[in-house]
Amino acid sequence: MLPKVAAPWPWLALAAASLLFGATSCSIRKYAINAIGDSVAQGGDAFTSDDDPELVRGALPFGLKTMEMLLKESPKHEGLLLGATQGFTQYAYAFVQMDADIAGDTDYEKVTTMNDRALKLYLRARGYGLRGLELRHKGITQRLSMAPQEAVKAITLREQPILFWTAAAWGSAIALGKDRPELVADLPAVRALMERALALNENFEGGSIHEAMIALDALPADLGGSIEHAKQHFERAVAISKGDRPGPYVALAEAVAVPQQDRKTFERLLNQALAIDPEKNPSQRLETVIMQRKARALLARADDLFLDAGDAKPEETK
Repeated sequence: MLPKVAAPWPWLALAAASLLFGATSCSIRKYAINAIGDSVAQGGDAFTSDDDPELVRGALPFGLKTMEMLLKESPKHEGLLLGATQGFTQYAYAFVQMDADIAGDTDYEKVTTMNDRALKLYLRARGYGLRGLELRHKGITQRLSMAPQEAVKAITLREQPILFWTAAAWGSAIALGKDRPELVADLPAVRALMERALALNENFEGGSIHEAMIALDALPADLGGSIEHAKQHFERAVAISKGDRPGPYVALAEAVAVPQQDRKTFERLLNQALAIDPEKNPSQRLETVIMQRKARALLARADDLFLDAGDAKPEETK
């Protein structure tokens, strides 16, 4: 999912660097850092409304490094911790893991390298997210590993953004690190975080929590999954977004239709994603363009994803 990109605009990054290194008074320096941090953390649609993913790809790293630079000076800035969690998660998904997905099986070594890089970026984002949660819930990182459902109970609606993005980063890391038992063991913590976010407000970011839950509930039953629940989350994600976001269609096609070897539904869902007009909702134009790129890549790989390319199963995934 790519609901919104934090807005570390280049001019703001340059201003931050100038203030950071030019301030002579410690108090002025601290004030400047926090002021710039507040501005960066507010976000905006400078990137989300863009229709050129490559332009955004080139701009984001500079902004992300600027946030890290500011966090070294102001390590407890809530907005910056949220911005770093969200920004690194989205960058890893849209511009690293997505490239690996599109490459498919064409270059195993290259794809492995890209996925390893994406994993590291997700873990980096998770680290910032847990730091953000620790500000108001000291010791929550350890509690999440011991009693996750109890650990999340004190998290409030105000903290929903850092809650969601921490879970998104962590869950994405687990998805790429299925061969790492130490990561898979964290799955209950991810589910607890995401379910708490859902309980606080299911409408967050146009149904993004329901979209994320599609992948969680598409897991085997012994890992807490339920295909029926995954389909219900899909329906809610589409309803909340009024069918204007391609993410839910892509998520259900990849997480449910492929494992069920239901090619007919797979193609229907992806074509529905491609039918969405990016201009219908300009504020999320970038998300639409990126997710439609993934939909095309999945369709192009259909013969590799389905065992019997010539005999599609009856439609099961509604």
